Amino acid sequence: MNAKYFLVISTMVFSSLLAWQLRWVILIIFGAIVLSVAFDVLIVKIQSIVPIARSFALTVAIFLLISGGSLIYFLLAPELISQANELGTLFPNLIAKLKSILSSEPRLQNIQDFIPDKFSWDGLQPIGESLIGFAGGAANSIVQLLLISLLAILLALDPTSHRKILIYATPKPGRSIVEELLDKCRASLGGWLTGMTISALSVFLMTWAGLLLLGVPLALLSALICGLLTFVPTIGPITATLLPLGVAILISPTLTIEVLILRLAIQNIEAFILTPFLLKRTVNLLPTVAITSQLSLGALLGLPGVLIALPLAVVLQVIIQRVIVLEIFDKW
Repeated sequence: MNAKYFLVISTMVFSSLLAWQLRWVILIIFGAIVLSVAFDVLIVKIQSIVPIARSFALTVAIFLLISGGSLIYFLLAPELISQANELGTLFPNLIAKLKSILSSEPRLQNIQDFIPDKFSWDGLQPIGESLIGFAGGAANSIVQLLLISLLAILLALDPTSHRKILIYATPKPGRSIVEELLDKCRASLGGWLTGMTISALSVFLMTWAGLLLLGVPLALLSALICGLLTFVPTIGPITATLLPLGVAILISPTLTIEVLILRLAIQNIEAFILTPFLLKRTVNLLPTVAITSQLSLGALLGLPGVLIALPLAVVLQVIIQRVIVLEIFDKW
């Protein structure tokens, strides 16, 4: 028994060290799996409308994504570029406004020392370089994205063969469990991706409409950031609110309060009504689980870790419920 336990522990330690050494490869593979599931959701939808072969459905899905992305780019890019340039001109005024607010409160004098006297993009360059280095990791980020996209297309093109590899690599008594896990993980990931995409789009549209009605500058840019950061629950919405709130501070205290109320209302609708409704039949992560996974993978892998934290948590939740709880704990 001692030799058996020693062999099991040694195997686990060796596997953990090997996984850590190959963490960037695993990151790319998992990112490709998530993207292939997104492709698969579109493929299934297309095949339910038009009975065509999977390869043709994948081609149609990629064409629709590229066409839709190009259309959105041509419609929104000029306004986004204009608002990004306007943001650069507003930053000095925002810094001056914050300094004046802090100077009126003696207890906040220490915070004022951390705000630069003048805003310059050169001053942000070291931060940008460190973020790029963080995100790049072991390889260039563009190469990583290309590899993820290529692997995702190959996985989506023939998921059955890749599925059989995992099933046949499992000892026969556990193959039914692996097959069940693959089905549940696919359903959970597909449901999570669909739900979060609809939720992010809704947040974008509601924020854009609300900021336009309030007359807040940079409404489109602020709404786009708020929509994208919806994929990073809890941390994302708080960070996204800083831009419209900072712009509103430059105009009036009343507008600042109105923007804050708007963002709180939208986030409560998204968090307590929209997201639970969209994810009730698949999987819903507790806020504590989401934050813990983001902090843990962010500390280990940087920005890429934060991006894959939630889909990985979705998969791990399914595995823990089916294997750890049902097959181990419930049988003790």
